[in-house]
Amino acid sequence: MTEHPVLPAEESVLTTVDEGDLYKSSGKIKKKHYKRELERLQEELVRLQMWVKEQGLRVVVLFDGRDAAGKGGTIHRITRRTSSRVVKVVALGKPTEREQSQWYFQRYVEHLPAAGEMVLFDRSWYNRATVERVMDFCTDEEYQDFLRSAPEFERMLMRSGIILVKYWFSVSDEEQERRFQQRSDDPKRRWKLSPIDLEAQERWVEYSRAKDAMFTYTDTSNSPWHVINADVKKHARLNCISHLLSQIDYKDIMPGPTELPDRQQDPNYERPAIDGQNWVPALYGSNPPTTDVEQS
Repeated sequence: MTEHPVLPAEESVLTTVDEGDLYKSSGKIKKKHYKRELERLQEELVRLQMWVKEQGLRVVVLFDGRDAAGKGGTIHRITRRTSSRVVKVVALGKPTEREQSQWYFQRYVEHLPAAGEMVLFDRSWYNRATVERVMDFCTDEEYQDFLRSAPEFERMLMRSGIILVKYWFSVSDEEQERRFQQRSDDPKRRWKLSPIDLEAQERWVEYSRAKDAMFTYTDTSNSPWHVINADVKKHARLNCISHLLSQIDYKDIMPGPTELPDRQQDPNYERPAIDGQNWVPALYGSNPPTTDVEQS
């Protein structure tokens, strides 16, 4: 297995930056150090991606937790530099009437990875044990059947060769409320605030009890829950990515820089006049002049 990405003394901010300079007085990592560490971990994710593809691995990563805990932001940072053909994100909406009549796990099975793929579930089959349980979207019989079936389902996945990693993003009630208020105040984020989010505030303790019960049944030795302290988003992202990298045996097969071939030349080729093309108005910058025959 490659050396854990946080540990090399010559690279990680944890060992190359004094702790007094690494964090603000609030205890949060400074932006410049966060960006540097994130970029380094994202480069390591590219190495992992190449190994997954080359070795034909099948990886499933579950991201669950309370609303506004930062799951989506972490997934975005994981996929920022990777290929969507290898690292895929699945975020299922409300099940259709047909899906409601299927075996509960069926619509998730459809999205499981093929060889050389990693699938990130932004919320997973554990919706049944949390949202559906608290909001009465499932019967008590369906809920109890899920708690019995989930560990068996996951053992079946792992027996088939799938690497399964489960993350629970834990956020305090005060921080969740602050983020909900941010969403309400910001038109760019307001779409994230759903009626279910608002009701979740009123049912905080019910969600806590549901999560505790879920862990009792599904936090198993062969498929444990990895809990992320998500009160500080930047810390949660770095901790989650570095931990994910440590969960999979991989080697660095990153190729070196590629020497580009010479661009093809053909003196007999004439490019059509570009003023006949339908250019998007250049509100920013400018479009090429009509004499620029090299523009493609």
